[in-house]
Amino acid sequence: MSILLSPKVAPILLLVASNVFMTFAWYGHLKFKTSPLWLAVMASWSIAFMEYWLAVPANRIGHAVFSAAELKTMQEVITLVVFAVFSVFYLKENLTMNHVLGFMLIAGGAALVFRG
Repeated sequence: MSILLSPKVAPILLLVASNVFMTFAWYGHLKFKTSPLWLAVMASWSIAFMEYWLAVPANRIGHAVFSAAELKTMQEVITLVVFAVFSVFYLKENLTMNHVLGFMLIAGGAALVFRG
């Protein structure tokens, strides 16, 4: 079995991909503020639908080796990393030191989940 398909790695890759979709669903419309809100909601919902096709298998596969709390923690940390990249490169917003420090504190909390 390829290492990428293993229950330890595949969920991480799937969660990264799902978070890219979800970040675009939740925040991508911010570049199109003149579009009607109903259109933004429908477009976001369509993108989020694709996210589910990645997140649900990620959690199902990952639960073979990770607890639900570990999967959720992974998902939150991945969300922050994906969002930070998205925010800088797509929305052209600056990441401040407060953002970085706050994300680091969250990552520290996540590390506690995986201890023990």
